[in-house]
Amino acid sequence: MKRRSFLQAAAAGTAGIVLGRGAFASAEDAKVVAIQNPFPGAVLNRRHGKEVPGGLEVIVRGEAPPGDRVTVNGLPARRDGREFAAPVVLRDRQTDITAVAETSAGRQEDRVRVRWDRHSLPRYRFAIDDNSFFLRDIARKDYKSLFDCFYLKMLRDLHAKYGAKFVLNCYYRTDDGFELPQFPDRYKPEWRDNAGWLRLSFHALADKPDRPYQDAPVEKLTEDFDKVAAQIRRFAGEETYAPTTVIHWGMVRPEPRVFKALADRGVRALSGYFERRDGKWDINYRLDDRRSEYLSRHDALVDFQSGITFSKIDIVCNTVPLARIAPTLEPVVRNPNTAEMVDILTHEQYFWPFYVNYIPDHPQRLDAAIRFVTERGYKPVFLHEGFLGAPQ
Repeated sequence: MKRRSFLQAAAAGTAGIVLGRGAFASAEDAKVVAIQNPFPGAVLNRRHGKEVPGGLEVIVRGEAPPGDRVTVNGLPARRDGREFAAPVVLRDRQTDITAVAETSAGRQEDRVRVRWDRHSLPRYRFAIDDNSFFLRDIARKDYKSLFDCFYLKMLRDLHAKYGAKFVLNCYYRTDDGFELPQFPDRYKPEWRDNAGWLRLSFHALADKPDRPYQDAPVEKLTEDFDKVAAQIRRFAGEETYAPTTVIHWGMVRPEPRVFKALADRGVRALSGYFERRDGKWDINYRLDDRRSEYLSRHDALVDFQSGITFSKIDIVCNTVPLARIAPTLEPVVRNPNTAEMVDILTHEQYFWPFYVNYIPDHPQRLDAAIRFVTERGYKPVFLHEGFLGAPQ
C-alpha cells in the first residue's frame, strides 16, 4: 500500500477536501514557493475545515524546494519533500495567506487571499432568464391581478408550497415590438406585496443577438442595464428590483472596468456555467482558464478587485428531463465543494405553448428541483443579499 503523506493525513483530518488550483501551465508553475491550496479567491465554509472558537481552521498546502524552511503566516510549516502544510485560522471575512521560504536564492514568498463564508448555511437560489413574454401578456390582456397570468401563478404556487424565492431576469423588449415602457404601473402595490419572494432584474436589451455583451463596450452594457433597471423601478418599485446575477449568455469583456461598472450598480454576484465547449471555457464572463476551471468544480470564487463573487450554476431545468432532475442534483449536494449553495436556473420561454421549443412538463421540473433541495434542508435566498444569500 502506498504511504499516505502527512499532508494527505492532515487534509483528511480537517476536511478531506481538495480545494486546489489544479495543474496549469502558467507562471504559477515557475514559482519557487507556491501555495496550491486554497485557491486565490476561494470561498471557504465549514465544509472546508474545522470550526474553532471564533474562526475556521483550514490546511494550507503548497510546494517549495526540499529542505528550505517555510512559514505560513509567520508559523513554521511541516515539510515532506517538496510539499509543505500548515494550519491557518480564518477569523475575518477576508484573509491574506502568505507562505515564505528561506531559500539559497533568498527570501521567496507566495500569497493568496480567501473569503470566509462565516455564517454559511445550506441554501439555494432560483433564477429564471429571458423574461419578457409574461410582461407582454399582462400588459396586453390587462389582468386584474398579476397572478391571473398563469406563469406568475405557477411561481406563486411553488412559493406557497415550498417557500421558494425567484428572481426573473428581464429583457427590455420582445421581437414583436413590446417594450417595458408599455407595462403599466398600476400593479405596483401587488409587486411590493410579493417582493419578499419575487424580484425582477436586468438580463439584456433583447433576446437577439446572441452574446450581446461578449465583445460590446462597457457603455453598451451599462446603457441597457440602466434602461431595464429604470423601468422595473418605475412599474414594480424599488422593493422588487434586484441587481442582476445573470447577464444574457454570461459573457462580457474581461476588463476590470466592466466588472467595476457592474459593481457600481449593485451587482454582488454573477452566475455562469463555467463549462468547456469546443475546447474553450464558455458562459464564464470570459474569466481566465485557471479561474474558470476552478469554478467548474466549486460553488463560488471572489474577484477581490471588483468585489463580485462568481457562482457556478448547478442545473438548468429546461435542459434536464424530469426524471433526471434529482440524479443531476444528487452529486452536487454530496460534494463538499459544491454542496453549500445550489444555484438553479431555467428560462421563461419554455413555459409558453406558442414557443417552438415549448416543454409541457417544465413546471413539474421546477417542482422536482425545489422539492429536492427543500427536503434536504436548503433555504431559498437571493444571491445579492448578504454574502451569496447568507448573513455577512
